[in-house]
Amino acid sequence: MSFLDRLAAAITPAASDETRAEARRKAEQLAQSEEWLALILRHHKQIEALVDEALGATGAEPRFQAVRELERVLTGHATAEEAVIYPDVSEFSGKTHAGMGYEEHAMTKVQMAKLEKMDPMSQEWREKLEHIRSALQQHMYQEEDSWLPDLVHTLPADEKARMTRRYVEEYDRYCGKGAARDEAQGSQLTMPVGA
Repeated sequence: MSFLDRLAAAITPAASDETRAEARRKAEQLAQSEEWLALILRHHKQIEALVDEALGATGAEPRFQAVRELERVLTGHATAEEAVIYPDVSEFSGKTHAGMGYEEHAMTKVQMAKLEKMDPMSQEWREKLEHIRSALQQHMYQEEDSWLPDLVHTLPADEKARMTRRYVEEYDRYCGKGAARDEAQGSQLTMPVGA
């Protein structure tokens, strides 16, 4: 963890595991009637599982492949949120929230690019991925705790239907037709590297 990361953590500590779990539980209740939110939450869980898979892999090639899949899912998810969800977050939850979301996505992409250049068997690689996991956990917590529930409570039904359709379109544009719903339901559609 860099000096700036340690400083930021001291000023604004990350949410506890219990706090994050409670926010997720409440968001899952809301998602029972909101498909767009259910898709986002399922993708969040998939991202968490892919980080765990990468950290748990015992060889360089399995770690590399797990990170490639994480990059693919993260990019599809971020692209869909940035194009579809964050404009409404800006309007109905706060411009600061949307700005933070865009910035956090950009920083995660930078950190993932740095990770890709590291020896996957090194301690430095593990520490970088753990740092990325912490940042992702905090980002998902912010979305699940307030930004996305704000949309559930303020958007009209027709806008929510549009968000579902457009989120799926944007995710599928990057990850492949049918990927948004298939992957969110746990099937492992994988695309060849470079596809």
